[in-house]
Amino acid sequence: MAYDPKYMALAMEAAHVAYSSLEVPVGCVFVRNGEVLARGGNRPNASLNATRHAEFEAIDEILSSHPSSIFRETDLYVTVEPCIMCASALRQIGIRKVYFGCGNDKFGGNGSVFDVNQDERLLTPTSLPYESEGGHRREDAIMLLRKFYVRENNHAPQPKKKANRVLKTEIESSS
Repeated sequence: MAYDPKYMALAMEAAHVAYSSLEVPVGCVFVRNGEVLARGGNRPNASLNATRHAEFEAIDEILSSHPSSIFRETDLYVTVEPCIMCASALRQIGIRKVYFGCGNDKFGGNGSVFDVNQDERLLTPTSLPYESEGGHRREDAIMLLRKFYVRENNHAPQPKKKANRVLKTEIESSS
């Protein structure tokens, strides 16, 4: 299946829901044969569980009603490059392809920091590489993250005062 912008739009909607819930605004949609299987948004703050990333929220929903083999025919649309933890989980479940918005320069598992999705050293019969393609609605994803990080986060271990922060609206082109 080729990239379809309507699914990234749905992932962005899920990211906006996470943002409105005071979560880091990451959203995702799992799609199989043109059907949305599940949507997810980050929930670590609400769940008090740091592993409740958007991808895990949606994976759990899918696994509650489908066999795990469904992922071999499923693509993921996610607003931010999967972190190392999520990239590893996606590899373990056998996701077919990932389309993401902006890169994750601190924790990226699909090329920004590590190539978990393609690293041959991780190859096992149950951990196969998957394709990944970034840059879809990149600017929108970056701006939503910036809006989140410029406001106060009372869930941070030691909240930093952000009254003097200014929202940067210029986005450098990706190289």
